[in-house]
Parts: sequence; C-alpha cells; structure tokens
Amino acid sequence: MLIAEPIDVPVWVNGLAIGVASLQGAIYASGFRDRKLDLFGVAVIGIATGLGGGFLRDILLNRLPIALTENWYILTALVAALLGMFLARIFRRIDWLITVLDALALGLFGALGTTAALVSGLPFVPALFVGVITAVGGGFIRDLLLNMPISVMHVGSLYAIAATAGSIVLLGFNEANIGLEISVPVSVAVTTVLRLLAVRFGWSLPEQRMLKSLRNPKLVRPTDLTGPVDVQRDL
Repeated sequence: MLIAEPIDVPVWVNGLAIGVASLQGAIYASGFRDRKLDLFGVAVIGIATGLGGGFLRDILLNRLPIALTENWYILTALVAALLGMFLARIFRRIDWLITVLDALALGLFGALGTTAALVSGLPFVPALFVGVITAVGGGFIRDLLLNMPISVMHVGSLYAIAATAGSIVLLGFNEANIGLEISVPVSVAVTTVLRLLAVRFGWSLPEQRMLKSLRNPKLVRPTDLTGPVDVQRDL
C-alpha cells in the first residue's frame, strides 16, 4: 500500500469547511426557540459543528487537535457561527446555497480526514473510518449538545454514505498509486455530487428490518411492532 505523503492544504480549504459547518450548525440551533438558547449557547453549538469532526479525527490519530495550533481555526468557527445566528432568516431564504456548501464541506472534511489517516500510516479500513468520522463528527456532536436524535443514524438523505463513497474513492486511488493532487479533488467531487443528488431525489437507505420468524422469514419494520417513532430525519 502506498503511504500518502503530507500535503500542504491551502488555508482557504480548511477555512471554507470549518466556516460552512459552523454556519450551518448555528442556523440549525437557532431554529430551536423552545430551547431558549442564549448567544453563547448557539455560538458553542456552531463552533462544535465546525471543529468537532477535526477534533475527533485528531483524537483517533492520537495527536494534538490542529484547531488548537493556530488562532484562526476557532476564530473562523466563531465568526461563522455568529453570522449564522444573526442572519439565520436571510440564510434560510437561500437554503439551496447552504445545502451546496454543506455538501462541499462534507467532501472536504472527508478527504482531509482520510488523507490525515493515510499520512499517519493507517491501513485502508481504519483510514476509511477516520475519514467518515471526520466528515460527520461535527453534526454528531451538534445533535448531542442539542439533546436530539443523531441525524446521521436515522433514515434520510445519504449523508454518511456520501462521505464513505468519497473516502473509498480516495483510498482506491491511493492503492493505485495515483497522487493526492488528483485523488483529493475527485474524492471531494464524488461526495459533494452524491450528497446533492440524494437531497434532490430523496435517496436514502431503507429503514432497518428484522426477520418475523425463521420458519416464515418475512421482513418487518420495528415500527410495525412498536408503532411510529418521531425522529429528526435529516439536516
């Protein structure tokens, strides 16, 4: 297996991914009027959404979180979170743009996480795991802070699957000795396009099923046995 060499990621790439994720997290949190979140609360959720995936990545790779090595990481997340909170009504009117940028950030985080895992010497499957965790980790932490069902674990548009597809493409290119200058952009494009297509056409994985019995192996849904469960379906 080819071990990827470290690459210099442009500052604007990290800034864009963190900023969009923090913006989206703050917009999402500001919609919960019944929670009576104050300015600090919304800002914290926005920052956690933007930086959470990177923190989880660095914890898994047993290294100092990169967000703590420079001033601009946290400042970028803070500014984006405040913009998302104060201008939430305006941004909701152009939600299509936020959806596009969110899909792009998903692809960027996934590619950055997978590349970091390869640079650390991880094999294919662990590197894939780290890449996906990096991509969806911010939303995971956001939902925990809001005491909401973890959206990435419920039926909805292909969020984690899109990140997984992009990371697999990057890892496959790496196995074929194709450089990161090609594999990273292709990985980001695959994740972004798949996510946008899933949102546009409502693609999702089927709800969990279980066998009714061994003698009569009919698949049934849990809700057929317990009744419907109201959950947050998607972002």
